[in-house]
Amino acid sequence: MTERIVVGAALLSGGRLLAARRSAPPELAGRWELPGGKVEPGETPEHALVRELREELGVTAEPGGRVPGEWSLKPGYVLQVWTARLLAGTPEPLEDHDELRWLTPGQIWDVDWLDQDVAAVKAVLGVWNT
Repeated sequence: MTERIVVGAALLSGGRLLAARRSAPPELAGRWELPGGKVEPGETPEHALVRELREELGVTAEPGGRVPGEWSLKPGYVLQVWTARLLAGTPEPLEDHDELRWLTPGQIWDVDWLDQDVAAVKAVLGVWNT
């Protein structure tokens, strides 16, 4: 069985990273993640990233480079992260989230990240501003 890719966005703006607090499903609610979602059949991860940010946050973004690494989620799913740049719009929690925060590098660990996102966020920190 091929693992399905879930894309996460390291959305960077003004020296800050966007974090999104889950509102659903119940077992994830209240914890923080990099916004994104599942890559649909026939879709590239970069196109999925742009689509998911439009659907979840109401913004237009441009994918940058892929963050090195891949992280297991629930069985059959793997997280891959890309940096992204905001092109238009102000992010709002439209779908599956109830709060957004822009975090500076010094504030990254002020939120309770989902367990599976911790390693991905550490990898983002490794490529931030390089």
